[in-house]
Amino acid sequence: MPAIKQDLYELVTNKVIAALEGGAPPWAPPWRGDGRSMQPENLATGRAYRGVNVLLLNMQAALAGYPTNRWLTFHQAKSLGAHVRRGEEGSPIVFFKIQEREEPAAGCEPARSVYPLLRRFTVFNASQIDGLPPEFSAEPPDVTWDACAEADALIKGTGARIEHGGQQAFYAPEPDLIRLPDQGLFASPEAYYDVALHELTHWTGHKDRLGRPLGGRFGLSAYAFEELVAEMGSAFLNAHCRLDSHLQHAAYVQEWLKALQNDRRLIFRAASLAQRAADFVIGCTPDCNQEGVAETQREAA
Repeated sequence: MPAIKQDLYELVTNKVIAALEGGAPPWAPPWRGDGRSMQPENLATGRAYRGVNVLLLNMQAALAGYPTNRWLTFHQAKSLGAHVRRGEEGSPIVFFKIQEREEPAAGCEPARSVYPLLRRFTVFNASQIDGLPPEFSAEPPDVTWDACAEADALIKGTGARIEHGGQQAFYAPEPDLIRLPDQGLFASPEAYYDVALHELTHWTGHKDRLGRPLGGRFGLSAYAFEELVAEMGSAFLNAHCRLDSHLQHAAYVQEWLKALQNDRRLIFRAASLAQRAADFVIGCTPDCNQEGVAETQREAA
């Protein structure tokens, strides 16, 4: 593998390790409960960043204390008649995709091989850019938004089988059932939906849906890896609903850290699976962009 690609895997992994060691899960947005969109977005296109880039931009926004989660490349800013302020440092994001190519083979059909395509790009937060047109420089106007209603609609749209009762929340694959305590046992409706979306992420891995492999990998037990995927996937869903996200299985942090230190590709694979899970849940709602979901699933395969 070329050194530049290995360095990029290492760069991203080291940032994630530092965030976890500092007690701040990088998949959780840095803003809390103010009603703004919590997903990092490209200011020029309006498209949300995805997968491991959500982690990278959330970490940078938290570290720098940026007031917005909207980003542009240097050339996008220039195309809008704006400019990055002198001395401002950009934030790295990555383009990651699985590619196929044909290899010559003597006396037979060309063999097909699969390899990862990884490239680095640099973006700047909107607050680092001067001269943006008014329609891009202003924060979007406040709109009426009921985060719990959004989460409830998302869950009901999946058709997942959910039963309430008891003191524990879990997903049971064999009966394909989510069990949640009664909502009144939670500190708030937001806390209830935070847990519900976590279990719904587990639900996406069923063999009749995404068929997420549950074997141990990357130095992690099967359950620890699945919990890492579920932590990120539910954080992506919380951000979609504009709900706060909380680390639900802190007991696994040390196991995750050890595995991340030994495998620089782990966070890329886990984030890719988490994005697929979030896309699947959002894709169960009537207004989902199915084409976008399918594209993500192809790239993450």
